[in-house]
Amino acid sequence: MLIAGPNLTTDRTLSIDELRPGEVLRFSTATITPGGKGVNVARVARAMGFPAVLVALAPGRTGRAVVELLGDEGFAVVPVGTGGEVRAASVILEESGRVTVLNEPGPAVAEGEWEAYERTVETNLSGHEFLVCIGSLPPGTPPDAYARLVRMARSRGVRALVDAAGAQLAAALEAGPELATPNLAEAEGILLGTESTPVDDGSPDLRPRALDAASEVVARGAGTALVTAGAAGVAVVAAASEPWWVEAPHVERRNPIGAGDSLVAGLVGTLEHGGDLNEGVRMGVAAAAASVETEIAGVVNAERVRALAAELDG
Repeated sequence: MLIAGPNLTTDRTLSIDELRPGEVLRFSTATITPGGKGVNVARVARAMGFPAVLVALAPGRTGRAVVELLGDEGFAVVPVGTGGEVRAASVILEESGRVTVLNEPGPAVAEGEWEAYERTVETNLSGHEFLVCIGSLPPGTPPDAYARLVRMARSRGVRALVDAAGAQLAAALEAGPELATPNLAEAEGILLGTESTPVDDGSPDLRPRALDAASEVVARGAGTALVTAGAAGVAVVAAASEPWWVEAPHVERRNPIGAGDSLVAGLVGTLEHGGDLNEGVRMGVAAAAASVETEIAGVVNAERVRALAAELDG
């Protein structure tokens, strides 16, 4: 798969007994890794044995450093140099299980930089069955950035998946991606015209809401929609077939960040290796469940993923 994950980060995964705003706090552990949704997809794909290439913006010296770190992990990365410096994301894990994420926006994209990124994606499309367009985009990016990539991919016979939010997701759906994988908050955000807000995993109406949202995402242009509803499961709606629901396995939750990215990696990797949609969805759900058991986003154990997928098959 070719991954268009423009907005790299340095992830700081930090552990603390309790986060208390307004105080001077000391973390018990700190793990620094390359991050961003595209990196999470690539990391899970690599763990599962699915070949993947990441095309990313690499702002300044810190962007080049992140690309070098990814190379040290064995990832295939095609960087596009830009101005500014790479953003950081702080993932704060408390003993209670609460997770707080502090995301920076990333440096603004200057005139011509997005066009250079598009040309790089286009140059690398050959030989790939899927283009995965995933994650936030830095300030200054065209409002239809992912839509443009979807149209480019389709014109060259490459299937496209979009995992985005807000105006970028709405525009991309109009371009007709083969797959769209928003979470419920993102899907309802564009359908209701409201800002995305967190969804309560325990809400009794999650399943019908997710199924309705997935149906609307397909009506807006996606060939197939997977709308994730956190620990509850995933609604799947494909054109010309009956909607269905996959309940997520019950696992010990340590860090839910990157679960949706893990789902994308398992789904697309399975489809590229000849699996059908049913197999792809279950492998994706299993990868998502396995990822929340670990502290670092995008880290999974392949044997654990396969074991959870076998449970879902059963």
